[in-house]
Amino acid sequence: MSDDEVLLRVRGLTHRYGARTACAQVDFDLHPGEVLGIVGESGAGKSTLLHCLATRLQPSAGTVEYRCADGRLREVFALSEAERRLLLRTEWGLVHQNPRDGLRMEVSAGGNVGERLMAVGERHYGRIRTQAAHWLAQVEIGAERLDHLPATFSGGMQQRVQIARNLVSRPRLLFMDEPTGGLDVSVQARLLDLLRGLVAQLGLSAIVVTHDLGVVRLLAQRLLVMRGGRVVEQGLTDQVLDDPQHPYTQLLVSSILRV
Repeated sequence: MSDDEVLLRVRGLTHRYGARTACAQVDFDLHPGEVLGIVGESGAGKSTLLHCLATRLQPSAGTVEYRCADGRLREVFALSEAERRLLLRTEWGLVHQNPRDGLRMEVSAGGNVGERLMAVGERHYGRIRTQAAHWLAQVEIGAERLDHLPATFSGGMQQRVQIARNLVSRPRLLFMDEPTGGLDVSVQARLLDLLRGLVAQLGLSAIVVTHDLGVVRLLAQRLLVMRGGRVVEQGLTDQVLDDPQHPYTQLLVSSILRV
């Protein structure tokens, strides 16, 4: 694709915690409708990278450029704090590993979804409630649970509410940090099927961080493998997983195969 079609451009992204470098010199482009997976063991720097991309952390060096809905490619850390917050409420979504970090637990499931609609300007109570019910149904939560608090839901259902909350505003870019982490295998499988269908249906661009190679094989077209804060291999997901070139990637793949 041409440079004019790049949605997110990352160059030299680096973040340090004091003397320790968590991620270093990360480069990649993300295009509209593309899902990029970032994998590596704990401590590889993948979550730090994601939090820099989503502006939750200020990078120590490098640039993150995003093509806004108006067509302009803008450096996100040159935006004001208010502009970055607006992006996160409208054009971007962030799905946390722990749904409690992405939900207001004292607000009903419908209210959590409705708040996101209000953030993009909807004020009509009836439309908000109808859209909240619709999006909860999209993630297989029935209308009878609309007014229930997330604390009464299982972990898998809380994650579904968080996904509905993010998608109701139809974002252009979705960040996902270990979206199936901590869930039972059967719940993971159903949630992955649901995510894959919604991403395809909405034409979303997404970046998903995980230690689970099965997750990226199902969700991501392209893959970055991180070790010690650096990208050691990248390419099309099937090519990287079926014919890994870097010894670390080979070790990751073989470890999965031996399980």
